[in-house]
Amino acid sequence: MIRQSYIKDNRKRILFIIIIGIISIILFFVSLFVGSSNISFADAFNALFGKGEKANILIMHNVRLPRAIAALVLGFGMGISGLMMQTNLNNDMASPATLGVSGAAVLGANIAIIILSGGVVNTANGTNFSSDNPYFVSFIAFLFSLGSIILILILAKIKKFSPSTIILIGIALGSIYEAITTLIQYFAVDTRLTSAVFWSFGDLERGNMRINYIIIGLTLVSFIIFMLLSKNYNAISSGDEVAKTLGVNTNFTRFVSLLLASLITAISVANFGIIGFIGIIAPHIVKRLIGNNHRFVITASGIMGSIILLISDILSKVLMNGFSLPVGAITAIIGAPFFLYIVFTKSRGNINA
Repeated sequence: MIRQSYIKDNRKRILFIIIIGIISIILFFVSLFVGSSNISFADAFNALFGKGEKANILIMHNVRLPRAIAALVLGFGMGISGLMMQTNLNNDMASPATLGVSGAAVLGANIAIIILSGGVVNTANGTNFSSDNPYFVSFIAFLFSLGSIILILILAKIKKFSPSTIILIGIALGSIYEAITTLIQYFAVDTRLTSAVFWSFGDLERGNMRINYIIIGLTLVSFIIFMLLSKNYNAISSGDEVAKTLGVNTNFTRFVSLLLASLITAISVANFGIIGFIGIIAPHIVKRLIGNNHRFVITASGIMGSIILLISDILSKVLMNGFSLPVGAITAIIGAPFFLYIVFTKSRGNINA
């Protein structure tokens, strides 16, 4: 009887994943065929396959397709990263920003733009801040994020910090990064300050297929490793002591998981700016609907993250006629109220893991 109930619940979970998977594919194509340029559906469809006017082909292949793929992949990566943070830090409010990764990236970008005068920031309204190397800012931002990750994980390893202590360290470092960033911006000249501020906006228009391929590769490898460790996460969710009695190496699992989740966040923020809240709200939605079994929740959280970012991307392109808003602002508008809802109405999913 218990086994039949378990099989039935798993079928519901699989059906849920299939449904949201189909929704994400639909939203991907909607995002692909919606934009600020007035291209008809027929012309956009033909341009996607290299037919029609050259201008339309360039828009579809160089702007819309990379942007839609970025929304799909970034959302997936943020969804699974947020879940890993929440599970391994044993905190429902944890997110990819918890370890100060985003703050470190912003600090690195500000140093690159304001102090080192490097990088390119292209904005939706055509403003362009350029130098000789368009990847310089992203590279420095990534290095700072990576350094922050390594620092926290090494301290956690040497001092054997608890998950709650790791969160406190991340919050403290994030505050330090923010303070230094503020000081750098305070003494910056107007043009460099404007460039740094524009960089911090989450904007999918910065992406290209080369960046997308890198993020796809990292996200895919991380996803496979997370799935292989899914039984460990189920055990850790019951507490470290329970997990250890089941033979789970909690320190190794936590170290690998937080490292990969932070790397996904670092490379995303370094290339696209701050796109917040997806890592918090996607896992929460999924866990409330299908429970905490990580065999299913990992995949579902990733797909839900894609759905949220694709919806945000579509809204960013249609809310202002002929003008694209920063997608990071849209995710914040959607995510902040949902975050408050989570805080005030904590409850378990309707299917037990």
